[in-house]
Amino acid sequence: QVQLVASGGGSVQAGGSLSLSCAASGRAVSRYVMGWFRQAPGKEREFVAAFSWSDSTYYADSVKGRFTISRDYAKNTVYLQMNSLKPEDTAVYYCAAALAVPKLTTAPDYLGQGTQVTVSS
Repeated sequence: QVQLVASGGGSVQAGGSLSLSCAASGRAVSRYVMGWFRQAPGKEREFVAAFSWSDSTYYADSVKGRFTISRDYAKNTVYLQMNSLKPEDTAVYYCAAALAVPKLTTAPDYLGQGTQVTVSS
């Protein structure tokens, strides 16, 4: 079992920045690919970003160049730095974990509780 606890988020105006953190705990956490999903009101949950154990990063096209995912293995924590935020980035953001990137981007093994990000125009 892996437990994921997300923090950060909040409200910001368009063009601003926010940072999210997700602390992971449990068995063999370092083996897991970690990342983020989001779900906007009335929309399906969508993949945002992932950080694999080879230090490779993956992003949804909608956030490339604006969001940066990073990972601190010593702290078992993954971060999402969100810059140049747009109103369409408004959503509940969820931390996710899976044993492989394809699994994480489609149907992660674990999802943490969500944290709200609101971007006003």
